[in-house]
Amino acid sequence: MSTLTGLERALERFGGSLLAQFRQKEPVELVEALRKECDDHIVVCSESRTVVPNAYDVELAEFAHEELERNGQRIDQVLTDSLLRHGETMGYEWAGPLTVHVTKSRDVPNGRYRVSSHVMKHVRAAAFQH
Repeated sequence: MSTLTGLERALERFGGSLLAQFRQKEPVELVEALRKECDDHIVVCSESRTVVPNAYDVELAEFAHEELERNGQRIDQVLTDSLLRHGETMGYEWAGPLTVHVTKSRDVPNGRYRVSSHVMKHVRAAAFQH
């Protein structure tokens, strides 16, 4: 093996590693943005009761949505599970059934995603699709 070939392989591994880190960073940032949205909208009802919104909307830039979808996981379920664990860790009470709705968007301020939350009122079991 020549020195040049070995160097080329090392550069390919480094480039692949760098690309993998970039791809893994996006979901981590998104999870942190969801947690921040949750933490920023707490309502302290008493010393032992803290309520947070139960409905979260995540708008993803088209390329980000496609990239995350390519991993074969349901993005909304992964984000819901992560947010649920965060709420349990913090001792939060959800204002109702927790849901994270993910959509594609061409108009997100940072070019990647936007996160918002609200309290979903009057939820009926029939409103949830299986």
